[in-house]
Amino acid sequence: MTIEKSGQDGAVKRIVILTGSEKRHIFFRLFLGLSEQINIIRTFCEGLEKSLMLRLAGQPDNALRLNHAQAREQSEEDFFGLFIQHTTDHSCPVFIPKGEVNSEACVNEIFSIKPDLVVAYGCSLIREPLLNAFAGRFLNVHLGLSPYYRGSGTNYWPLVHAKPEYIGATFMHIDAGIDTGPVIHQLRARVCWGDTPSSIGNRLIVDMTRTYRLIIEQFDRLERMSPLPLPKQVHVCKSRDFTEESVTTLYENFRNGLVERYLLEREDRCMAVPILENPSLQMY
Repeated sequence: MTIEKSGQDGAVKRIVILTGSEKRHIFFRLFLGLSEQINIIRTFCEGLEKSLMLRLAGQPDNALRLNHAQAREQSEEDFFGLFIQHTTDHSCPVFIPKGEVNSEACVNEIFSIKPDLVVAYGCSLIREPLLNAFAGRFLNVHLGLSPYYRGSGTNYWPLVHAKPEYIGATFMHIDAGIDTGPVIHQLRARVCWGDTPSSIGNRLIVDMTRTYRLIIEQFDRLERMSPLPLPKQVHVCKSRDFTEESVTTLYENFRNGLVERYLLEREDRCMAVPILENPSLQMY
């Protein structure tokens, strides 16, 4: 059931969310639903048919990758489970198979709703006719810092490469490319003593969700950002590169003091990797 909201100044954004069904996605839509300035008319939640765990289950010689995926699932339960269990759902969810967000039925329903904004996080790649139907009003978040890391697992590979300064989130207007739309805002992951790969990632999801809510609420006040200069090296990450060897390197990095070195060198390392921060969000 849609809950009509009035907001403090009456400027409520009517939105449609396109997302997944893992705990991070449930947390995301539940948290946005708590805002008095956001009215979620519908959330299309794609299923888990192509989840990392299911994809790994059919592959040989995958013990380390399965352990890593299971650790990620447990960490999501630890971070988000209690919130999910005790938060009233105002996100009006509809559950669909993976990939069906581009189906005629879903597209027609979105068109009929006529939302102010369409908000994507963790859904399938968007295709025509939905892709260009909400020009300037279709938002997406890429869990990674574009243009430095693009593609799949873009907050996994910086840890394999021992470069936590490249972990973050990029908010953008969606386009036909992969993580190539005009950037609205970026944030870098907070790294703390004692962190694991999963705790870094889940803390980032919390920060990303809070920031996404602000972007939606303050959408009409956002400044247009000029793109960063293209870096000398752009990492295009592909799912087939997620190997047992990469997981071994990841955890060896943590055992060998990756977090501690980064925290001691953080200021200089982050200055060498500039990000775009929208001035309209700095006051919040």
